[in-house]
Amino acid sequence: QVQVVESGGGLVQAGGSLRLSCAASGRTFSGYAMGWFRQAPGKEREFVAAISRSGGRTYYSDSVKGRFTISRDSAKNTVYLQMNSLNPEDTAVYYCAAKSGYGSRYPGEYDYWGQGTQVTVSS
Repeated sequence: QVQVVESGGGLVQAGGSLRLSCAASGRTFSGYAMGWFRQAPGKEREFVAAISRSGGRTYYSDSVKGRFTISRDSAKNTVYLQMNSLNPEDTAVYYCAAKSGYGSRYPGEYDYWGQGTQVTVSS
């Protein structure tokens, strides 16, 4: 069992930056690939970024590539999502998730989810 808790959301103006954190506890953090997803009102949950167990591989959706960076700190059992050049289309609840094995773009493959943190980007 792995517990994940997101933090760092908030209100930011377009063009600004935020860093989300996802603290994991429970079983060995290094044994899990981690992902970030987001869900806007009335829309399905969509993939944002993922990182492999070692941190050596990262994956991004086309909509955030070049603006967002996912990273992990094994000493702190924490995954980060640095979000730059935010725009109103990035407004959503952001979720952190963990899965065994390789990183994935598909939310159905993740085993453990946090409660989410709201990110609102004003124009």
